[in-house]
Amino acid sequence: MSGTSKAAGGQLARRLGVFDAVVIGLGSMIGAGIFAALAPAAAAAGSGLLLGLAAAALVAYCNATSSARLAARYPASGGTYVYGRERLGAFWGYLAGWGFVVGKTASCAAMALTVGSYAWPEHAHAVAVAAVLALTAVNYVGVQKSAWLTRAIVAVVLAVLAGVVVACLSAPPADLGRLSAGGDVTVSGVLQAAGLLFFAFAGYARIATLGEEVRDPARTIPRAVALALGIALLVYAMVAVAVLAVLGDRLAGSAMPLADAVRAAGWPHLAPVVRVGAAVAALGSLLALILGVSRTTLAMARDRHLPPVLAAVHPRFQVPHRAQLAVGAVVATVAATADVRTAIGFSSFAVLVYYAIANASAWTLSPAEGRPPRVVPVVGLIGCLVLALALPPHSVITGAAVLAVGAVAYGVRHRLSRH
Repeated sequence: MSGTSKAAGGQLARRLGVFDAVVIGLGSMIGAGIFAALAPAAAAAGSGLLLGLAAAALVAYCNATSSARLAARYPASGGTYVYGRERLGAFWGYLAGWGFVVGKTASCAAMALTVGSYAWPEHAHAVAVAAVLALTAVNYVGVQKSAWLTRAIVAVVLAVLAGVVVACLSAPPADLGRLSAGGDVTVSGVLQAAGLLFFAFAGYARIATLGEEVRDPARTIPRAVALALGIALLVYAMVAVAVLAVLGDRLAGSAMPLADAVRAAGWPHLAPVVRVGAAVAALGSLLALILGVSRTTLAMARDRHLPPVLAAVHPRFQVPHRAQLAVGAVVATVAATADVRTAIGFSSFAVLVYYAIANASAWTLSPAEGRPPRVVPVVGLIGCLVLALALPPHSVITGAAVLAVGAVAYGVRHRLSRH
């Protein structure tokens, strides 16, 4: 693959190096995980929260390894949509792409609503819609500008989270004894928590879906995925330990756990800073999510699974501008009406199915094609399916129904094309 930054023949320009790719992945993960999934996961797992985090990290590692090997082999926009199509057949690629687009559209809405809830709770939906429109405009004028904005957002959020960790662990109320698992821990609770926390780890997919815009993808993508996942896991573990040490079982019922933790630690003046950090983190996640969904939309439109008009690349900005506008419009509509907890559960189910297909695709790689150790895709595939089914029943039913609708649409279109 060429390392040039120039685009030709409707292809996207290769402008992103390892650092920018890592930052885009972190922008997706950090915002979603700490501020949107930590308290619901604690409610499911009880004192087994750290066990849920470990389970989510294991599945995420397997998925990241499989995805990185596949992305290096197929460095084109679309992620598992491309891998499933090339390794398993057109239907499985389509199902992965459909699951990603609908699941991550729900993720976009959840992140937009998180921005609204922290920035202006009384008008959360209006703020969410405004955030979607603003970031769609940023993405429209080029991925490089998006990477620079994400870099600034990640720096701010990491600084805020570092302050939370230091404030909590240095405070007299901190008690590391609260980290141990108690009698309230159940296997189903830990698995459900892991499924919800997986929502936080899934940001590394943005790196794979940007494969057509990364310089030297065979080298850059695996390094960027590993680095982004490792940094995110370290941050999640440190914050979870710090907050648990201060709040204990109060974490499960907290609407703003990090702000509540710094208050309980005796640092109430940090709470407004944490709220600002939460809003900024969610903005970073939303920015990268819109970026990734539009690239998968581009890939599916190129193959006519979505309207071909969405496959256009802007001649000046070198971005899939029509796909980005369409995604922005749909996300803004969902953000104006959706419930954030429902959006997170639905998104987790759809994205876990997406990664199950990625692991199945990685299993088919040969050693010459960079196949990971056999245990990696096996654990990843089984883990994805187990965590998906462990989610709340309404998330499983809704997610399965939407995937079924996509499968039926594919079958109808395939039959019509044959005739």
